[in-house]
Amino acid sequence: MNKEYIITVFSENKVGLLGEITAVLTQRSINIESLTVSESALQGIHKFTIIVSTESEQIEKAAKQIEKIIDVLKAFVYTQDEVVQQEIALYKVTRSTNVEKLVRDHHVRILEIFDDYIILEKTGHKQDTQALFELLKPYGVQQFVRSGQVAIIKSKHELLDEYLESINKNI
Repeated sequence: MNKEYIITVFSENKVGLLGEITAVLTQRSINIESLTVSESALQGIHKFTIIVSTESEQIEKAAKQIEKIIDVLKAFVYTQDEVVQQEIALYKVTRSTNVEKLVRDHHVRILEIFDDYIILEKTGHKQDTQALFELLKPYGVQQFVRSGQVAIIKSKHELLDEYLESINKNI
């Protein structure tokens, strides 16, 4: 049975690496639900946060194969209960009194106000940003975009730090 997993991949920022990582998942018929890439807390190291839905055996094999890519330092697999996840959504909505009331009621940030429309920002879980989209639909959503999810592990220590320390001890 498929379950949602979060893969975090740490690497140097190298051209073509994103394609190599996604190819590993595609070859295993693992669909990517969300993918974000950003700098990590470690200087010069980037972090890929990839949300997938698959079977546990598949995800472990895929993570091991991703680690074989030359520029990848380490790949970790987590379940939803091991991380804190969020995403950001932007909405361009026709301006009205009803929309402004929804903004107040749902803790939405107003980014820009124009005569005809307003641009809103909501941070939260996918179901939160989608629920607001559904509420705003009747008032004229002109544009809507949602980012990929970002995740931080709940563990006290970044596992990459521990991994790098163990490598340094063995050198």
